[in-house]
Amino acid sequence: MITIKKSKKILFTVLLIAAGMLLMVFAVGLVSRMRTEKPEEILKAYFSAVEEKDYESMYQMVDPDTLINLDKEGFIHRNSRIYEGMEAHNIRIENIQEISSRGKTTVLSYDISMDTGAGTIAFSDETGFVRTKNRYLLLWNDGMILPDLTPSDKVSVVTDKAQRGRILDRNGKTLAGPGIASSVGIVPGKLQNKEEAVKELALLLDMREETILQKLSASWVKEDSFVPLATIPKVSELELMAENPGQELLQEQQRQEQLLAVPGVMLTDQEIRTYPLGEAASHLIGYVQPVTAEDLEEHKGEGYDATSVIGKSGAELLYEKELKGKNGCEIRIVDQAGNTRKVAASVPREDGQNIQLTIDSGLQQSLYEKFQEDPGCSVAVNPYTGEVLALVSTPSYDNNDFILGLSDTQWKDLNEDIKKPMYNRFRQIWCPGSVLKPVIAGIGMKTGSLDPEEDFGNEGLSWQKDSSWGDYHVTTLHEYEPVTLKNALIYSDNIYFAKAALRIGAETLADSLEQLGFCQKLPFEISVAESHYSNTDKIETEIQLADSGYGQGQILVNPLHLASIYTAFLNQGNMLRPYLRYRENPSAETWIPQAFSPEIVDKLMEGMTGVVNDPSGTGYGACRQDVLLAGKTGTAELKATQEDSTGTEIGWFAVFPVEKDASRPVLLISMVENVKELGGSGYVVQKDAEVLEEYFGG
Repeated sequence: MITIKKSKKILFTVLLIAAGMLLMVFAVGLVSRMRTEKPEEILKAYFSAVEEKDYESMYQMVDPDTLINLDKEGFIHRNSRIYEGMEAHNIRIENIQEISSRGKTTVLSYDISMDTGAGTIAFSDETGFVRTKNRYLLLWNDGMILPDLTPSDKVSVVTDKAQRGRILDRNGKTLAGPGIASSVGIVPGKLQNKEEAVKELALLLDMREETILQKLSASWVKEDSFVPLATIPKVSELELMAENPGQELLQEQQRQEQLLAVPGVMLTDQEIRTYPLGEAASHLIGYVQPVTAEDLEEHKGEGYDATSVIGKSGAELLYEKELKGKNGCEIRIVDQAGNTRKVAASVPREDGQNIQLTIDSGLQQSLYEKFQEDPGCSVAVNPYTGEVLALVSTPSYDNNDFILGLSDTQWKDLNEDIKKPMYNRFRQIWCPGSVLKPVIAGIGMKTGSLDPEEDFGNEGLSWQKDSSWGDYHVTTLHEYEPVTLKNALIYSDNIYFAKAALRIGAETLADSLEQLGFCQKLPFEISVAESHYSNTDKIETEIQLADSGYGQGQILVNPLHLASIYTAFLNQGNMLRPYLRYRENPSAETWIPQAFSPEIVDKLMEGMTGVVNDPSGTGYGACRQDVLLAGKTGTAELKATQEDSTGTEIGWFAVFPVEKDASRPVLLISMVENVKELGGSGYVVQKDAEVLEEYFGG
């Protein structure tokens, strides 16, 4: 009987014999292949290995006697440093010809070209091969890497970093551009009490002690090195001398004084990307960050390196290709004294393009300041050109923090803030409420379902079509007479528009909304969510249809899309395409022609003018004596049932000058969540009135 131990030993022996046989077969095949390979095949295989960064295989093809002062490790080191430093790729070997063959030596000529960080390098060369017992070996020399390269030379790759383009507003003011910050670092040799210093720095910079120690222990660090730890805002004397420097600035000055009090700590100027509007435009402009390994892989061959930055959101991401520019690069052959003997290749630096947007930074700032504490958004466009003048999401975050580097505490606070400052609200869809009523009225008149002069009759403050609705009623806030379209807009009568929707019909209303851009992508540079009228592909019930008439039900709309629809009221019924890239001579681009007829627009304008200028109008709080305004308010109720008293409300206000020759044409739409305890849409009206006061006054 064979024991388990003995059977294992037999199995191991069998496996060992099998492995040996496989190895012998492989070795015989390799030797046989080596014997049959010609010099031309060796040459091609050698440069194929260069392309694949297989320096071990390259060494195996070379006659070691030709390597001057280079062992295997030195050969691999020299080739890898030079080829990878040059970013050599796409290596091509052509016109291989045998020019001599004497005894065991064969010489080939060939043309080689390769793409590098400094452009294409191409040259002709001659290389010898010696036949040994089993194969040909390449007679290597440094000139195979670059022509005129000698064993004592080095190859230096000098990069001239491209300047990233600026992002400018319509008036040329900087929205993103170069700035100066302070780099906090340590000179290790000047530290007096390392343990205490690290603890204090970790506290002042909101960093982990382990992170600081890790930076100090990097292989390149010497006693006199400057080891950067963090980037912080630069505090200038001019800012401190201002009449009211601000508490945050004074606190930052105090922190920097505490940092400098630590022996070995230094502050140096560092150029960074800066965003002058900060929180006011962060969702629009976005930010850049250092490239990651994933970025380098995704954008391979596009000119990025480990020191590059790349746009991560907003306009920085949208216009990344134009903004980034192209680094200049020069590949030099340098002698032992450090002198340049030859420039092998060079490409000049190409700075990134400046991108000018249609944004009015003053209006952008004003909207942010008025709504900064409110969860909501605002969009502003020139209704005659489609130029987007402002895109604001509140509350916001400071994109400068991403450039300086967010501390653990800052990142945690941003992500755990219940107001969601990172959430871009102007890209989302929202329940529009009564701000959609002019659109429903326009559809009603266009389809012949609604006569603007017809009196619908006073139903009081609550109404239902019939008993089939059960306990469900449509409610409104005001009684008035006559119940015509103009008055229904002024008083924002839900009952009138519920009836109007029932007359239009579910299928017709759905088709008409689709003709106005619902359920399709908005043609705009920044991707926004598509507006829709139902959670399914149709309006399912009569009650949902009635609710849709006053902007409730399952209707959700993007604010910029809504602004585009409203441009039809000022362009003879044509809906304009909004755009963000500034043009020297702006011209309107129609997205949807004849969304409404001019006659329908005239009727709608009567009501919307009354909304702002009639003392009974829901938007009367924005009425001005110097500029005739029109618009529409909206309060969308979000609740589980009709009896639900805990639901929230979204407040809207859309407003614009009526006269086409207004000195500063603007169509402004603002939305605020949770206005139930703030006065509904009246809260938004008041805020927008303050913005318009600054806009028209300025």
